[in-house]
Amino acid sequence: MVGLPEGYRRLVEEVANVYTWIESQQQREPHRAGSCNACGACCDFIAYGHRLYVTPPELVYLAAKLNVDRLASMPTGRCPYQHDNRCTIHEHRFAGCRMFTCRGDSAFQSDLSEAALKRLKQLCEDFRVPYRYQDLPTALNTFAIQSYGFGPDWGATPNSSTA
Repeated sequence: MVGLPEGYRRLVEEVANVYTWIESQQQREPHRAGSCNACGACCDFIAYGHRLYVTPPELVYLAAKLNVDRLASMPTGRCPYQHDNRCTIHEHRFAGCRMFTCRGDSAFQSDLSEAALKRLKQLCEDFRVPYRYQDLPTALNTFAIQSYGFGPDWGATPNSSTA
């Protein structure tokens, strides 16, 4: 991903800030945030009975951190980044993966999720990235960095002075 415009790098930095904010909220209320069993059960979405939704800034962030233009496809109900019941992208995982724990308070997780989504949606507006809230299989199977307009002329200046 060498040579990508400044705006792209700034978007990646801003997503990292959102992730840091999520972790700070969890640290403020660890009893409500819960803890992860690190068992990988929730990474098998069909067996676990839930879905993970992601936003374009999260996909861009992961692609940047993995230094790829395309992300792994998801042909089954299991996250393609899970191997031997371990997350191979744990440091760069999506917001939903950061917030959800088997033993967390669901109301806390829901409130945190809504606040994080608001921040991620604002990044879309600030950086002129189309907002899509997609389930993980659809997002991974269709993502390509070019589909978000990150070509050589992509703007270095976001729409908002807050970004």
